[in-house]
Amino acid sequence: MQPVTEGDRRKELGTLLRQIAAHPERDWSAARQRIATLNKLIARRPTPA
Repeated sequence: MQPVTEGDRRKELGTLLRQIAAHPERDWSAARQRIATLNKLIARRPTPA
């Protein structure tokens, strides 16, 4: 199993945002919660070891 990188999170975030923009008529409640989570994870900068 490979670790999840910030790039992976940004890619997933972009995908979700494009899907919401393409289909605003759908219920995106779960996706919006995931977007909030991804934003929090991306905002956290890992402390240098």
